[in-house]
Amino acid sequence: MKKSGTSQLFRETAAEFVGTMVLLLLGAGVVAQVIAGGALTSPKGGLGDHDSISWAWGLGVTFGVYIAARLSGAHLNPAVTLALATFRGFPWAKVAPYALAQTAGAFAAALLVRWNYTEVLARADPKHSFMTQIVFSTLPGNGSTTAGVHEWGAFRDQVIGTALLLLLIFAITDMLNTPPKANLAPFIIGLVVVAIGMAFGTNAGYAINPARDFGPRLASFLTGYHSAWRDQWGNLYFWVPIAGPLIGGLIGGGFYTYVIQRCLPTAEPEPPGRVPRSEP
Repeated sequence: MKKSGTSQLFRETAAEFVGTMVLLLLGAGVVAQVIAGGALTSPKGGLGDHDSISWAWGLGVTFGVYIAARLSGAHLNPAVTLALATFRGFPWAKVAPYALAQTAGAFAAALLVRWNYTEVLARADPKHSFMTQIVFSTLPGNGSTTAGVHEWGAFRDQVIGTALLLLLIFAITDMLNTPPKANLAPFIIGLVVVAIGMAFGTNAGYAINPARDFGPRLASFLTGYHSAWRDQWGNLYFWVPIAGPLIGGLIGGGFYTYVIQRCLPTAEPEPPGRVPRSEP
């Protein structure tokens, strides 16, 4: 029996919710372990470092995509959804529901991480300051006041990082290019996130995903992080990991579409004798 449009959309958004939730459980969870848990070890920093954070975020993307891919395409990121609607024919009517589901999944995951790490966060940072705010949402220079990165430097970083993300996602999923075989695309996309984290993690914490940042930022604000909307300089910051990735995603998707995709050979039918003839 054919599914109604409403029930199909529900299945797709549910997949986006769960896939993004898994992504954030592993992503926010590893930052809580490294930052808050590591602050309590002797010597400090005994529970991981930047590389373990990058790997866990990448694996979170991989597993989230494996969960949601069959039902929704596993966007897990409003920047991906917007770029796919702009360049790949994804229905515009589904953009807002997908983005809301992704943000809700990130919000739910952040609440679970906040609850699970209640004691550790309280011991490591009793004032719930910027020190552990980065468990949930990003800050310019990862909260450092010595890096000298402010909101516009972080905005630039988010545009570049997300453009790279969408450029590579479009390449990996383009059947006319050389896509990964044996259902390896989710793993390769996870490696893309690992690489971006290792190469572009300094200036803005590589959010590259509005839902990944806004959902947990809201969750942290509601659970005691009252400065969550601002950065360590006191500037209103929450808009940067939203606007930067949305713009960057369009740039990366457009670059692939008009520079690479238009130059690829088109799909052609197999020569006679290579496939069975359909007519009698």
